[in-house]
Amino acid sequence: MSLPTENGLRRKNRSNQIKELVIQGVLIASSFVAILTTIGIVASLVFEAFRFFDKIPLTEFLFSLEWSPQTAIRADQVGASGKFGVIPLLAGTLLISFIAMLVATPLGLLSAVYLAEFAKAKTRDVVKPLLELLAGIPTVVYGFFAALVVAPIIRATGSGVGFDISSESALAAGLVMGIMLVPFISSLSDDVINAVPQALRDASFGMGATHEETVTKVVIPAATPGIIGSLLLAISRAIGETMIVVMAAGLAANLTLNPFEAVTTMTVQIVTLLTGDQEFDSAKTLAAFAIALFLLILTLGLNIIALRIVDKYKKKYA
Repeated sequence: MSLPTENGLRRKNRSNQIKELVIQGVLIASSFVAILTTIGIVASLVFEAFRFFDKIPLTEFLFSLEWSPQTAIRADQVGASGKFGVIPLLAGTLLISFIAMLVATPLGLLSAVYLAEFAKAKTRDVVKPLLELLAGIPTVVYGFFAALVVAPIIRATGSGVGFDISSESALAAGLVMGIMLVPFISSLSDDVINAVPQALRDASFGMGATHEETVTKVVIPAATPGIIGSLLLAISRAIGETMIVVMAAGLAANLTLNPFEAVTTMTVQIVTLLTGDQEFDSAKTLAAFAIALFLLILTLGLNIIALRIVDKYKKKYA
Protein backbone atom coordinates (compact mmCIF):
# COMPACT_ATOMS: atom_id res chain seq x y z
CA MET A 1 0.00 0.00 0.00
CA SER A 2 1.56 3.32 -1.11
CA LEU A 3 1.64 6.30 1.20
CA PRO A 4 0.43 9.71 -0.07
CA THR A 5 3.25 11.85 -1.41
CA GLU A 6 4.06 15.31 -0.09
CA ASN A 7 2.72 16.94 -3.26
CA GLY A 8 -0.50 14.96 -2.94
CA LEU A 9 -0.98 16.16 0.64
CA ARG A 10 -0.37 19.75 -0.42
CA ARG A 11 -2.92 19.50 -3.21
CA LYS A 12 -5.45 17.96 -0.82
CA ASN A 13 -4.87 20.69 1.77
CA ARG A 14 -5.17 23.37 -0.90
CA SER A 15 -8.41 21.82 -2.12
CA ASN A 16 -9.80 21.74 1.41
CA GLN A 17 -8.82 25.37 1.94
CA ILE A 18 -10.58 26.37 -1.29
CA LYS A 19 -13.72 24.49 -0.23
CA GLU A 20 -13.67 26.20 3.18
CA LEU A 21 -13.27 29.61 1.55
CA VAL A 22 -16.16 28.93 -0.83
CA ILE A 23 -18.41 27.77 2.01
CA GLN A 24 -17.38 30.75 4.13
CA GLY A 25 -18.09 33.10 1.22
CA VAL A 26 -21.55 31.58 0.69
CA LEU A 27 -22.36 31.96 4.39
CA ILE A 28 -21.15 35.56 4.48
CA ALA A 29 -23.12 36.38 1.33
CA SER A 30 -26.26 34.83 2.81
CA SER A 31 -25.80 36.90 5.96
CA PHE A 32 -25.40 40.06 3.92
CA VAL A 33 -28.55 39.27 1.93
CA ALA A 34 -30.54 38.94 5.16
CA ILE A 35 -29.03 42.14 6.58
CA LEU A 36 -29.56 44.13 3.38
CA THR A 37 -33.15 42.89 3.12
CA THR A 38 -33.86 44.07 6.66
CA ILE A 39 -32.22 47.43 5.98
CA GLY A 40 -34.22 47.79 2.76
CA ILE A 41 -37.52 47.05 4.51
CA VAL A 42 -36.82 49.52 7.31
CA ALA A 43 -35.54 52.19 4.92
CA SER A 44 -38.60 51.92 2.66
CA LEU A 45 -40.94 52.19 5.64
CA VAL A 46 -39.09 55.17 7.09
CA PHE A 47 -38.93 57.01 3.74
CA GLU A 48 -42.63 56.57 2.93
CA ALA A 49 -43.66 57.26 6.53
CA PHE A 50 -41.81 60.59 6.47
CA ARG A 51 -43.67 61.46 3.28
CA PHE A 52 -46.89 60.78 5.15
CA PHE A 53 -45.82 62.97 8.07
CA ASP A 54 -45.17 65.80 5.62
CA LYS A 55 -48.90 65.74 4.92
CA ILE A 56 -50.23 64.76 8.37
CA PRO A 57 -48.62 65.98 11.62
CA LEU A 58 -46.98 63.34 13.77
CA THR A 59 -48.90 64.58 16.81
CA GLU A 60 -52.22 63.97 15.05
CA PHE A 61 -51.15 60.45 14.08
CA LEU A 62 -50.03 59.53 17.61
CA PHE A 63 -52.62 61.32 19.74
CA SER A 64 -55.78 61.76 17.68
CA LEU A 65 -58.67 59.53 18.76
CA GLU A 66 -60.32 59.25 15.33
CA TRP A 67 -59.44 57.12 12.32
CA SER A 68 -61.21 57.92 9.07
CA PRO A 69 -58.66 57.95 6.23
CA GLN A 70 -61.03 59.12 3.50
CA THR A 71 -59.36 62.05 1.74
CA ALA A 72 -60.44 64.24 -1.14
CA ILE A 73 -59.34 63.00 -4.55
CA ARG A 74 -59.96 66.32 -6.35
CA ALA A 75 -59.06 69.79 -5.19
CA ASP A 76 -62.70 70.95 -5.41
CA GLN A 77 -64.00 68.02 -3.32
CA VAL A 78 -65.07 68.83 0.23
CA GLY A 79 -66.07 66.86 3.29
CA ALA A 80 -63.27 64.31 3.10
CA SER A 81 -60.31 65.77 4.95
CA GLY A 82 -59.53 62.50 6.74
CA LYS A 83 -58.68 61.60 10.32
CA PHE A 84 -55.47 59.66 10.92
CA GLY A 85 -55.27 58.87 14.63
CA VAL A 86 -53.62 55.50 15.23
CA ILE A 87 -54.93 55.06 18.78
CA PRO A 88 -58.21 53.32 17.74
CA LEU A 89 -56.22 50.87 15.64
CA LEU A 90 -53.76 50.24 18.47
CA ALA A 91 -56.62 49.71 20.92
CA GLY A 92 -58.31 47.19 18.62
CA THR A 93 -55.02 45.34 18.00
CA LEU A 94 -54.22 45.07 21.71
CA LEU A 95 -57.79 44.10 22.63
CA ILE A 96 -57.97 41.20 20.18
CA SER A 97 -54.41 40.09 20.99
CA PHE A 98 -55.20 40.18 24.72
CA ILE A 99 -58.30 38.01 24.27
CA ALA A 100 -56.34 35.60 22.08
CA MET A 101 -53.55 35.27 24.63
CA LEU A 102 -56.06 34.72 27.43
CA VAL A 103 -57.26 31.69 25.49
CA ALA A 104 -53.97 30.42 24.07
CA THR A 105 -51.67 30.81 27.08
CA PRO A 106 -53.37 28.44 29.55
CA LEU A 107 -54.38 25.94 26.87
CA GLY A 108 -50.93 25.94 25.26
CA LEU A 109 -48.91 25.77 28.47
CA LEU A 110 -51.10 23.14 30.15
CA SER A 111 -51.09 20.94 27.06
CA ALA A 112 -47.29 21.30 26.82
CA VAL A 113 -46.81 20.32 30.47
CA TYR A 114 -49.15 17.37 30.09
CA LEU A 115 -47.47 16.08 26.93
CA ALA A 116 -43.95 16.55 28.29
CA GLU A 117 -44.39 15.30 31.86
CA PHE A 118 -47.57 13.27 32.31
CA ALA A 119 -48.73 11.78 29.00
CA LYS A 120 -47.84 8.24 28.03
CA ALA A 121 -45.77 7.72 24.91
CA LYS A 122 -48.73 6.45 22.86
CA THR A 123 -50.91 9.36 23.95
CA ARG A 124 -48.15 11.84 23.13
CA ASP A 125 -47.62 10.32 19.68
CA VAL A 126 -51.30 10.93 18.89
CA VAL A 127 -52.04 14.25 20.63
CA LYS A 128 -48.93 16.21 19.68
CA PRO A 129 -49.37 15.79 15.88
CA LEU A 130 -53.05 16.69 16.22
CA LEU A 131 -52.15 19.90 18.06
CA GLU A 132 -49.50 20.81 15.52
CA LEU A 133 -52.04 20.18 12.75
CA LEU A 134 -53.86 23.31 13.92
CA ALA A 135 -50.83 25.38 12.91
CA GLY A 136 -51.16 24.19 9.32
CA ILE A 137 -54.77 25.29 8.87
CA PRO A 138 -54.99 28.43 6.67
CA THR A 139 -56.06 31.53 8.56
CA VAL A 140 -58.89 32.09 6.07
CA VAL A 141 -60.42 28.83 7.32
CA TYR A 142 -60.19 30.13 10.89
CA GLY A 143 -61.83 33.32 9.63
CA PHE A 144 -64.74 31.41 8.12
CA PHE A 145 -65.10 29.42 11.34
CA ALA A 146 -65.13 32.63 13.41
CA ALA A 147 -67.63 34.42 11.15
CA LEU A 148 -70.02 31.52 10.48
CA VAL A 149 -69.89 29.54 13.73
CA VAL A 150 -68.33 31.36 16.68
CA ALA A 151 -69.77 34.85 16.09
CA PRO A 152 -73.42 33.67 15.73
CA ILE A 153 -73.06 31.50 18.86
CA ILE A 154 -71.68 34.43 20.86
CA ARG A 155 -74.40 36.75 19.60
CA ALA A 156 -77.18 34.26 20.37
CA THR A 157 -75.78 33.53 23.82
CA GLY A 158 -75.43 37.23 24.56
CA SER A 159 -78.98 37.93 23.45
CA GLY A 160 -80.21 35.17 25.71
CA VAL A 161 -78.70 36.81 28.80
CA GLY A 162 -79.49 40.40 27.79
CA PHE A 163 -76.21 41.50 26.18
CA ASP A 164 -76.21 43.38 22.89
CA ILE A 165 -73.35 41.80 20.94
CA SER A 166 -72.42 42.93 17.44
CA SER A 167 -72.42 40.43 14.61
CA GLU A 168 -68.73 41.29 14.21
CA SER A 169 -66.94 41.51 17.55
CA ALA A 170 -63.47 41.50 19.06
CA LEU A 171 -64.50 38.56 21.23
CA ALA A 172 -65.20 36.26 18.29
CA ALA A 173 -61.95 37.17 16.55
CA GLY A 174 -59.94 36.84 19.77
CA LEU A 175 -61.37 33.44 20.72
CA VAL A 176 -60.65 31.89 17.33
CA MET A 177 -57.24 33.53 17.14
CA GLY A 178 -56.45 32.05 20.56
CA ILE A 179 -57.28 28.58 19.26
CA MET A 180 -54.98 29.21 16.32
CA LEU A 181 -52.11 30.20 18.66
CA VAL A 182 -52.35 27.12 20.90
CA PRO A 183 -49.99 24.94 18.79
CA PHE A 184 -47.36 27.72 18.65
CA ILE A 185 -47.19 27.91 22.44
CA SER A 186 -47.70 24.20 23.05
CA SER A 187 -45.10 22.90 20.61
CA LEU A 188 -42.32 25.32 21.58
CA SER A 189 -43.01 25.02 25.31
CA ASP A 190 -43.06 21.23 25.03
CA ASP A 191 -39.62 21.24 23.38
CA VAL A 192 -38.27 23.61 26.04
CA ILE A 193 -39.60 21.51 28.92
CA ASN A 194 -38.10 18.35 27.41
CA ALA A 195 -34.76 20.19 27.14
CA VAL A 196 -34.56 20.69 30.93
CA PRO A 197 -31.76 18.39 32.18
CA GLN A 198 -32.97 15.15 33.73
CA ALA A 199 -30.47 15.71 36.53
CA LEU A 200 -32.66 18.51 37.90
CA ARG A 201 -35.64 16.19 38.05
CA ASP A 202 -33.59 13.42 39.68
CA ALA A 203 -32.25 15.83 42.28
CA SER A 204 -35.77 16.98 43.10
CA PHE A 205 -37.00 13.40 43.43
CA GLY A 206 -34.00 12.65 45.62
CA MET A 207 -35.06 15.43 47.99
CA GLY A 208 -38.45 13.74 48.39
CA ALA A 209 -40.51 15.97 46.05
CA THR A 210 -43.50 14.51 44.22
CA HIS A 211 -43.83 14.56 40.45
CA GLU A 212 -46.24 17.50 40.58
CA GLU A 213 -43.94 19.46 42.89
CA THR A 214 -40.97 18.76 40.64
CA VAL A 215 -42.86 20.02 37.59
CA THR A 216 -44.17 23.20 39.23
CA LYS A 217 -41.13 24.14 41.33
CA VAL A 218 -38.18 22.86 39.27
CA VAL A 219 -39.01 22.10 35.63
CA ILE A 220 -41.24 25.06 34.77
CA PRO A 221 -38.98 27.68 36.46
CA ALA A 222 -35.96 26.22 34.64
CA ALA A 223 -37.86 26.35 31.33
CA THR A 224 -39.19 29.88 31.89
CA PRO A 225 -36.88 31.63 29.33
CA GLY A 226 -38.05 29.31 26.55
CA ILE A 227 -41.67 29.59 27.61
CA ILE A 228 -41.41 33.38 27.47
CA GLY A 229 -39.98 33.03 23.98
CA SER A 230 -42.96 30.93 22.88
CA LEU A 231 -45.38 33.49 24.35
CA LEU A 232 -43.54 36.28 22.53
CA LEU A 233 -43.85 34.39 19.25
CA ALA A 234 -47.56 33.93 19.86
CA ILE A 235 -48.06 37.63 20.68
CA SER A 236 -46.23 38.66 17.52
CA ARG A 237 -48.37 36.23 15.54
CA ALA A 238 -51.52 37.66 17.09
CA ILE A 239 -50.53 41.27 16.37
CA GLY A 240 -49.76 40.42 12.75
CA GLU A 241 -52.91 38.40 12.04
CA THR A 242 -55.21 39.90 9.41
CA MET A 243 -57.67 37.47 7.87
CA ILE A 244 -59.45 36.41 11.08
CA VAL A 245 -59.92 40.05 12.09
CA VAL A 246 -61.29 41.05 8.67
CA MET A 247 -63.88 38.28 8.69
CA ALA A 248 -64.84 38.24 12.38
CA ALA A 249 -64.11 41.69 13.86
CA GLY A 250 -64.83 43.96 10.89
CA LEU A 251 -63.27 47.18 9.63
CA ALA A 252 -64.77 49.71 12.03
CA ALA A 253 -62.11 51.75 13.85
CA ASN A 254 -63.90 52.00 17.19
CA LEU A 255 -62.00 53.26 20.22
CA THR A 256 -63.40 50.84 22.78
CA LEU A 257 -62.37 48.16 25.24
CA ASN A 258 -65.73 46.42 24.93
CA PRO A 259 -65.07 42.96 23.43
CA PHE A 260 -68.69 42.77 22.24
CA GLU A 261 -68.23 45.58 19.69
CA ALA A 262 -66.66 45.58 16.24
CA VAL A 263 -63.06 46.79 16.05
CA THR A 264 -60.19 46.74 13.59
CA THR A 265 -56.43 46.32 13.81
CA MET A 266 -53.37 47.93 12.30
CA THR A 267 -52.63 45.09 9.90
CA VAL A 268 -56.20 45.09 8.60
CA GLN A 269 -56.01 48.81 7.88
CA ILE A 270 -52.68 48.38 6.08
CA VAL A 271 -54.31 45.89 3.72
CA THR A 272 -57.38 48.10 3.30
CA LEU A 273 -55.37 51.22 2.53
CA LEU A 274 -53.21 49.52 -0.10
CA THR A 275 -56.04 47.86 -2.02
CA GLY A 276 -58.29 49.42 -4.59
CA ASP A 277 -57.73 52.29 -7.01
CA GLN A 278 -55.80 54.83 -4.95
CA GLU A 279 -53.21 57.50 -5.66
CA PHE A 280 -49.91 56.37 -4.19
CA ASP A 281 -48.95 59.91 -3.18
CA SER A 282 -52.13 60.51 -1.21
CA ALA A 283 -52.12 60.65 2.58
CA LYS A 284 -54.55 57.73 2.65
CA THR A 285 -52.11 55.39 0.90
CA LEU A 286 -49.01 56.66 2.69
CA ALA A 287 -50.76 56.11 6.02
CA ALA A 288 -50.21 52.38 5.53
CA PHE A 289 -46.44 52.89 5.75
CA ALA A 290 -46.78 55.01 8.88
CA ILE A 291 -48.85 52.27 10.50
CA ALA A 292 -46.34 49.63 9.41
CA LEU A 293 -43.46 51.64 10.91
CA PHE A 294 -45.41 52.08 14.15
CA LEU A 295 -46.11 48.33 14.21
CA LEU A 296 -42.42 47.58 13.62
CA ILE A 297 -41.41 49.78 16.55
CA LEU A 298 -44.08 48.17 18.72
CA THR A 299 -42.93 44.61 18.02
CA LEU A 300 -39.29 45.66 18.45
CA GLY A 301 -40.14 47.01 21.88
CA LEU A 302 -41.87 43.75 22.81
CA ASN A 303 -38.78 41.81 21.72
CA ILE A 304 -36.49 44.00 23.82
CA ILE A 305 -38.69 43.57 26.90
CA ALA A 306 -38.86 39.81 26.39
CA LEU A 307 -35.08 39.53 25.96
CA ARG A 308 -34.53 41.39 29.22
CA ILE A 309 -36.91 39.03 31.02
CA VAL A 310 -35.18 35.99 29.48
CA ASP A 311 -31.76 37.29 30.54
CA LYS A 312 -33.01 37.79 34.08
CA TYR A 313 -34.23 34.21 34.38
CA LYS A 314 -31.18 32.80 32.63
CA LYS A 315 -28.96 34.35 35.30
CA LYS A 316 -31.16 32.92 38.02
CA TYR A 317 -31.34 29.35 36.73
CA ALA A 318 -28.01 29.06 34.93
